[in-house]
Amino acid sequence: MKLRRDLTVAALALTAAGGLSAAPFPQGVLEPAANDMGDCAAIEGNAQMTVTVALSPRNTQQRDHFISSLYTPGSPYYLEFMSPGDFRKEFGPTSATVGAVTHELQSAGLTVTQTATSLLRVSGTAAQLEHAFGVELHAFEVSASPAGPSYRFRAPLAPPHLAGAMSGSVRAVLGLDTRAHLRPHLQQPLWQSLRQSLPANAAKTLNAPGKWTVADYAKYYDVEPLYKLGLSGRGQTLAILTFASFTPSDAYRYWSAVGVKAKANRITEIPIDGGSGPPSDAAGSDETTIDVEQAGGLAPGADILVYEGPNSEQGFIDVFAAAIDANRADTVSISWGEWEGLDTNNPVIGSGEVVNPVSGAQSSVLTALDDLLAQAAAQGQSFSASTGDYGAFDAANALPLVPSPDQPLSFNAVVSVDDPAVQRYITAVGGTTLPGTQVYPGPAGPITIDVAQERAWGWSYLQPVCDALGENAQQCGIFPAGGGGGVSLYLPRPFYQSMLNSTATSATRQALFQVTPEPAQELYALPAGFQGRNVPDLSTNADPQTGYVFYYTSSAAGFGIYQAGGTSFGDPQLNGVTSLFVQAMHQRVGLLTPSLYRIAAMHAHGMHAPYREISSGDNWYWNAHPGYNQATGLGAPDFANLLDALRNLH
Repeated sequence: MKLRRDLTVAALALTAAGGLSAAPFPQGVLEPAANDMGDCAAIEGNAQMTVTVALSPRNTQQRDHFISSLYTPGSPYYLEFMSPGDFRKEFGPTSATVGAVTHELQSAGLTVTQTATSLLRVSGTAAQLEHAFGVELHAFEVSASPAGPSYRFRAPLAPPHLAGAMSGSVRAVLGLDTRAHLRPHLQQPLWQSLRQSLPANAAKTLNAPGKWTVADYAKYYDVEPLYKLGLSGRGQTLAILTFASFTPSDAYRYWSAVGVKAKANRITEIPIDGGSGPPSDAAGSDETTIDVEQAGGLAPGADILVYEGPNSEQGFIDVFAAAIDANRADTVSISWGEWEGLDTNNPVIGSGEVVNPVSGAQSSVLTALDDLLAQAAAQGQSFSASTGDYGAFDAANALPLVPSPDQPLSFNAVVSVDDPAVQRYITAVGGTTLPGTQVYPGPAGPITIDVAQERAWGWSYLQPVCDALGENAQQCGIFPAGGGGGVSLYLPRPFYQSMLNSTATSATRQALFQVTPEPAQELYALPAGFQGRNVPDLSTNADPQTGYVFYYTSSAAGFGIYQAGGTSFGDPQLNGVTSLFVQAMHQRVGLLTPSLYRIAAMHAHGMHAPYREISSGDNWYWNAHPGYNQATGLGAPDFANLLDALRNLH
């Protein structure tokens, strides 16, 4: 891949022109309080509504043991992947469970269809849904604000009551609440630097940090040797899961500009649950555009499926289920998420259910998604997700730390991680800052910051700029931005992380407080010492200050070339490279994490090491250090060496 050098000149000019917020959901900004419009049964009448019912699987212990064996060299099941049909027979809900739940729902006048291994699609009027699930559904309206345009949604006033055949047989009822809640992991640069450069001993990329393309990523992380082997992803299919549509011509235009020879018509958009509407900045279409450009740019020969669903709990589960049950994609990535605490009703917190302190809603998404990803792992699909851009304090993405005139609610920062990156059967990609010199304008002259080596992305290193402005980290806007990482409070430490002696347990002395309006009140304590899933697994350049350019047609400003960063670059990049691995291995590689950790335990760092240790920096709580750490995981990959290690492992 050869970059056309005039690309970055155009990028700087168009970025300066502005007009686009690269983060369509302002992070840490709440919408205005929703206005209750009344009972949906009275408002909607006989209009049909649809929800997704996630059923409990069977033989979960045997399932998890099988997946462990599936990824253990020497096991008789090693890499003997299952079909969706075989998985359904072994581990899906029993036909008796499906039949009993279906009969009960149909008796309430609802239409029921099994759409995936563990999912039922249930349709009926608001009154029928209210009766079946023991809820009162209300319509709500949110006014336009700096957080986004006005919109309407429905939500139950209390959690569903599951009785009869549904009691013990249903994991979650998704779609009663239709409010948008997922956020893309995309960040703009905080300031434009006067100049940037990599140190002399770094890989010679075509562009300076902050203006990278897939060509620079391929050079720096040693993907280029794979292209020299003739690998392009040809014959493979990768998928993007998203909640905003996009303009496909942007991706083709980007690939052409950076010298990627992509075949025509390689992109197929697949709407789920009616799709995600027309492209728009407010919906997050720039996120989808970046995902497709990055994954497709690194695997130029692969076909691309883009699963687009509505931004809701139901849409979240249904896009995963569609990609998994179809089983067409070898590799899949997602760059959206939210704090795991808002995705569970696990009673481990406090004395009862976890409640969203803003909406009052409860959720069972975390468990339902774990079931789906177990099926993906059994089928040999490789899933990757970004860990978020709020460092060790992911909850601050949705719960603001500072009140505003539009929204007086504010909360304290709690050590927290993002779902779905925290899932057991997914590879979590965190963020780093590239080494080199960054120069910024200051009130008393230029401010030079030297980053000696690639480090964990946490904007604490920009504190000298804030000092020059006379501001603390929060006033300045650098806290808590950084690569997501830490320990799950709900999902147990997976089998592959038992190979490490440097995993952590959940942080101590953490409790979520509503700080304003005063007086402050404790909402619930977070459990300390839980042996949960540690994230990330790998990390690559995500700092917006050392980030990337991308092509995008803004709904407000039209076509342009923009600069951005965020961990949402890393997971589609891994998606694309994994597609090259699948081609090289002549079979699916499946869940990457067991191999990644086994390779780390076997290989010392050195000339042919598959990872480059990241031993400096932090994400505002967890520090990078030699070996595995909760700021950068196993480190930054050297993909050519990693492919060699994978081949030797198999």
